[in-house]
Amino acid sequence: MKRDLPTDLPSDLSAQARPAMRADPLADDTIARILAGADLPEMARRIGAVNRELAGWDSNGVLVDWCASSACDPEIAAALEAYVRDARTLPAWAEAAAIARAEASFMDTSMLSCTLLFCASLPECYVLPDLSAVLHVAGGLEQHTDYRIRSTAAMIFPVLLRGGLEAPAGGGVAQAIKVRLIHATIRHLILRGAPPAATQAIRPLPPQAPAGPGMYAALYARGWDTGRDGLPCNQEQLAYTLLTFGYVFLRGLRSLGLTLPQADEQACLHAWNVLGHVLGIEQASMASTMSEAAVLFDGLQARGRRVDMAHDPRPQLAAALMQEMAREIPLRPLKSFPVLLTRHLCGPAVSSDLGLTQRVALPVRALFAFGLGATRLFDALVRLAVPGFSITRMVTRAFGYRLVTRFLMDQTRPLKLPDALLGQVAAVTAGWKHDPQAPRWVNRFEARLAGRPAPQKGQA
Repeated sequence: MKRDLPTDLPSDLSAQARPAMRADPLADDTIARILAGADLPEMARRIGAVNRELAGWDSNGVLVDWCASSACDPEIAAALEAYVRDARTLPAWAEAAAIARAEASFMDTSMLSCTLLFCASLPECYVLPDLSAVLHVAGGLEQHTDYRIRSTAAMIFPVLLRGGLEAPAGGGVAQAIKVRLIHATIRHLILRGAPPAATQAIRPLPPQAPAGPGMYAALYARGWDTGRDGLPCNQEQLAYTLLTFGYVFLRGLRSLGLTLPQADEQACLHAWNVLGHVLGIEQASMASTMSEAAVLFDGLQARGRRVDMAHDPRPQLAAALMQEMAREIPLRPLKSFPVLLTRHLCGPAVSSDLGLTQRVALPVRALFAFGLGATRLFDALVRLAVPGFSITRMVTRAFGYRLVTRFLMDQTRPLKLPDALLGQVAAVTAGWKHDPQAPRWVNRFEARLAGRPAPQKGQA
């Protein structure tokens, strides 16, 4: 899958040739068949009918020869059945060994992966102004930050658990093709019609007063300038988002001194690319190595920054995310650590985009910098005698544990997953409490930081 990746686009490309003007024909055609000719109340009714059918997609195996329920409208049923037949298959270039290796890496990084999700992947998601605008309207993220976090986790876990993409009992493909239809529905509502019509007659859709409460009415009334911003949830935005969960995660590990072997990094990128195919992302917008991913990611981010927004939602989104994390830190002097860690992982340009430039007290900054430097030095020295040892890993795992228990596995608000998948996720995260790579005294200290019982005799 290695190829030359463009760092910029020629200015003379036709509108339809620009990735920002391309979306997902399979999913868009499916939603157009379902919503064509309907006013907003009727759209809401039909979307409700679709959601009831999607609730039955609880595993990859269910998708084989799937048929809609007898209560489903025949036209909706025919559209969904055709979509499932085409959308559920993995690409011919998918490699089972690489996917299995990526799953093993996810299990090994465990709680650490959750820290990087909060402090690297999600903040980078907010950098593209037009993508942030869609997230803002679709999720009300300033008021409901955990909506985006929990919906993201509801896809990541089923994909990266063992067998998530390939086993009949896995749920990665089923979750991904649901998300793909959600993207198409958002596009249809914002554009007040199918994307092909929007690209054939490119003119701004002016905002209008919402016809009622709720997300559907807000999206329909929002207004959109396709000529300036491209299509909502377009190929550029989808490719960029995919990179935030693959490339940015791996880059974060490198930044913390926890770099995976090159073969593991490439396996992780491969698994995410397989998911990207299932999500409707074009293969030309994918990268198979970290160097390719860096070029592609930086190019997409640079182009995204050229968009001028009358209202910039990015600082509000980032501030809400930082505030949610700060609530999980019991010591008041350390509540600025999420901001400092995000600055470290994402860099000054992203920190500026997201408004994470507020002054942090000098003693706190000094403690963070000293702690980061000292732990990396200590890790390097101890690894000479104890391979795999890492205080950095312990601290980030402890913080990740707090985030997992607060946002993802809160039993009063379970993730929106089928019961079987939710049980798998709960069993896996329960097994992440103790790090098999660390000695017992490190696990005991991690337990204190995380606020959970220390491991008992016989455990790591």
